[in-house]
Amino acid sequence: RLSNKFFLSTLSNNNTLILIIMSFNANAAEWKPSVAASAWTPGQGFSAPAPAPQQQKSESMESEIDENDPLWKVVLEIAGGDRDKATKMIADPDCLTKYPQVEALLAGDDVVMEKEEEDWEKNDTHDIIGQDTTTPMDTVQSDAELAATTQEKLQIAAKPAPVINEPMQQEEEEEEEEMPPAEDVMEGDPREHFNLVFIGHVDAGKSTLSGNILYLTDNVDKRTIEKYEREAKDLNRESWFLAFIMDTNEEERAKGKTVEVGRAHFNTEAKRYTILDAPGHKNYVPNMIMGASQADVGVLVISARKGEFETGFDRGGQTREHAMLAKTLGVSYLVVVVNKMDDPTVQWNKSRFDECVNKTRPFLKSCGFIIKKEVKFIPISGLSGANVLSEVDSTECTWWSKCVASGENNTNISTLVGLLDSLEIKGRESTSPLRIPVLDRYTDRGTIAMGKVESGVIRIGQKVTIMPTRNICKVDGVWANEEAVSSARPGENVLIKLNGLGIEDVQRGFVICSNPPCRSVSKIICQIGLMDMPENTKILTAGFQAMFHAHTCEEECTIIKIFETTNHKGQVNKKARFANVGMKVVCMIEVGQTIPLETYEDMPFLGRFTLRSEGKTLAIGKVLKLPPKKDD
Repeated sequence: RLSNKFFLSTLSNNNTLILIIMSFNANAAEWKPSVAASAWTPGQGFSAPAPAPQQQKSESMESEIDENDPLWKVVLEIAGGDRDKATKMIADPDCLTKYPQVEALLAGDDVVMEKEEEDWEKNDTHDIIGQDTTTPMDTVQSDAELAATTQEKLQIAAKPAPVINEPMQQEEEEEEEEMPPAEDVMEGDPREHFNLVFIGHVDAGKSTLSGNILYLTDNVDKRTIEKYEREAKDLNRESWFLAFIMDTNEEERAKGKTVEVGRAHFNTEAKRYTILDAPGHKNYVPNMIMGASQADVGVLVISARKGEFETGFDRGGQTREHAMLAKTLGVSYLVVVVNKMDDPTVQWNKSRFDECVNKTRPFLKSCGFIIKKEVKFIPISGLSGANVLSEVDSTECTWWSKCVASGENNTNISTLVGLLDSLEIKGRESTSPLRIPVLDRYTDRGTIAMGKVESGVIRIGQKVTIMPTRNICKVDGVWANEEAVSSARPGENVLIKLNGLGIEDVQRGFVICSNPPCRSVSKIICQIGLMDMPENTKILTAGFQAMFHAHTCEEECTIIKIFETTNHKGQVNKKARFANVGMKVVCMIEVGQTIPLETYEDMPFLGRFTLRSEGKTLAIGKVLKLPPKKDD
């Protein structure tokens, strides 16, 4: 820019440099292109126009000269008052730059231009109308004024919206579309929710019983059952077709063994249930622990068939270990289901049922169950469905109705589903601090954590703390049993979308907390009941190592110190240096990494644990004391 009137421009084409001096009238109301410019179209080649006669050009430029223009005055002074010479000098910008008077004028003009630009950025709104409004955040005038001016000038009846905030609004709208507001589970479905874990020795009939419950409650259609019957027949395992409802992968169906914890849902008029079909084989006990850690009620399935009950209950069988783990992992009730009562070796014989009950009862008492309040016994046939949803025919079993009427076996309800509906679980405190042990996590347009609400209530928009890392994040979405809800109460299996955390920030065994969060420790003082020892180790001493299982976490641990032992006679030794099987031991345990725990007295579900080694459950225990908070 040479002045307020003249502009200098260059065009380059085919290695030819062309200088163009453009003049304009600052007071013009509008700008119109020349005839040649109007005829030009994009893509058309450019060629320099033929020079006009010198006389016509001089006359044209002289007619457009503004006598008050500072640059004209300086050039006219340099030309000694010769207007023709001054006009020629104006047409040659390179010549003008040799004069110090012109350089000084142009330098002063640049300062004026910068001031004008600053004033425009701060105050002038009229020049924005009809031009590009994409400007930095600190240079745009207030949103309300800009919207009002635009509406007035262009007469557009549009809702004023900040240009910069439009992307943010679009993102919020997309998030609202992805997670539509859902009603609270309490308002939408007031029925209580139970997690049922089916445990027991391998081949006891857990998967068949689970599948038949789903079929009898109309959660599986008849066509699907017929398909499973054909598949089971092809494998020469006709009686497995109900188990195929829960055992979905080819490995489980081919071997007839559950590997992963199966999950399914069914409802009754009184309650909502989630079935957790745990594996029975000893190689998959860690998977069983994962499922049982979520359970409210344990269903211990025992086979009444001759030889199968003895195999599962004798030393080394999984009936004992599963029952012990169920108590350790905090099930409120244990329903002992004596299955396969219709087997030819049993034929609903009461003496066989009583034999199974009488052998199981003392062991369950030693595990810590209160038999009269927490344990129920019921005979069933998982394959035929007798005593599952409807009572067994009196012609097949003449004695069961009399037992129910007399209240034997701690139940006065004849069917399994009816018995489950009658159970009531206490201690679910929705007013307590939020605690959700993380069972698993995955990525689906964000980090999704899976777990069970043990206490408190989780809501969308709530800020939570992840222990033990102490990361704080916001809850963007909650799903209870795969249905979007706005909140979830204790006992619900939930999926939680966490905003601000990556999948590496949430691990199995972490606990989602509200304030105050749970403790995060590496040492505990605890009481354990020593149930078994590895084959090559007969006594428990300081330095013994095992796997520490608490809620959903799993960590290596070491016995640091033994404080006291109590034998089966109740004799206490406060200077003990070792412990034998059958003793209760108060000791200090150190884990490899900090884990979230609480004392058993404060929060039982975060204060129970199990010690396992070499495929065996060695001890069950509870946390008595934690280190001071400064050592967290």
